[in-house]
Amino acid sequence: MLVCRPVIAILNAETLTLMLDAEFFALSIAQRSTATDMRKSALAFLAHPDDAEFLCAGTLLRLADLGWEIHIATVSSGDCGTMTETPWAIAGRRTEEAAAAAQLAGGTYHCLGEHDGLVVYDKPTLQKAFDLFRRVAPTLVFIHAAKDYMMDHEMASLLGRAASFLYGAPNCSAFPLREGSQIPHLYYCDPVEAKDPLGNAIEPTTIVDISGQLDKKADMLACHASQRQWLLDHHGIDEYLNAMRRHATLRGEQIGTAAAEAFVQHRGHAYPQDDLLMSLEARG
Repeated sequence: MLVCRPVIAILNAETLTLMLDAEFFALSIAQRSTATDMRKSALAFLAHPDDAEFLCAGTLLRLADLGWEIHIATVSSGDCGTMTETPWAIAGRRTEEAAAAAQLAGGTYHCLGEHDGLVVYDKPTLQKAFDLFRRVAPTLVFIHAAKDYMMDHEMASLLGRAASFLYGAPNCSAFPLREGSQIPHLYYCDPVEAKDPLGNAIEPTTIVDISGQLDKKADMLACHASQRQWLLDHHGIDEYLNAMRRHATLRGEQIGTAAAEAFVQHRGHAYPQDDLLMSLEARG
C-alpha cells in the first residue's frame, strides 16, 4: 500500500491539472471574441530563416498595415544553408538577415536555435516553443503544411500546432500568462510548388490578395542575401526571387489578382472556426 499511495497522488494531481486546463480552454473559447478585440498579435512560426518571406510575408504586411503586432520565428538558425562557410558563421549571418527582413514588416524576429536537419518534436524543443508562444501570446499563427517536402518543415509544423493549443495553459511555461492569451486562429502555409510530398495539389481554404505587398515581400526575401547569392552562383539567374514571384502569380490567378498567398485553416476542436483571413480580404 505504501508503494501505491505516491502513484495515486500523482494520478490525482494529473487529473486536477487536466481539469484546470479544460476549464481554461472552455473560458478561452467563451471569451475569444473579447480577447481578440483586445489583442492583435500574429506569429509566423516556421523552420528556417527565409521560410516566412517565401510563404506568408505578404499577408504579414497586410496585417501590419491593419495595426497587428508581427512576429517571425524560426526553429532553426539555418546553419546548413551554405557550401563554404562554417555552421557558426552562416547561422550568425542568416539570423541577422531574418531580423532585417522582419524589421521591414515592422516585426520582431525570434529563433529557437535548433540545427538544420535536426528539428525534432521532443520535450526540450516543445518547451522552447511553449515559452516563445507564452511571450508573444499570438492570436493568429502561421505554420508549415502538415505534410511538406522536408522533415524540418513537418516537425516545425507539429511544434507550432502543439504550442498554439497549449501555450495558454498556466502550467506549461514559467513565463507569465499575458492578457488575451487564447487558442489562436491557426493556418497552414502553402508548401513549395503548392503540392504535398506525394505530388497531390493543395486545395487552400483561404487565398489572400498580396498584389499591393508583392514588391515589399520581395524586399524582405532579398534581405536573405546569403541564400540569394548561393542560387545566383549555382543557377546563374536570380531564381530566389523569381520562384517566389511565380508562386504568388499562380495563387493570384485563382482569385483574379496579380499575386496572392494561400493557406489551409486548422479547424480542429477548440480552435476558432471563423476564417479570420477571409475577413481580412473582405476589408479590401
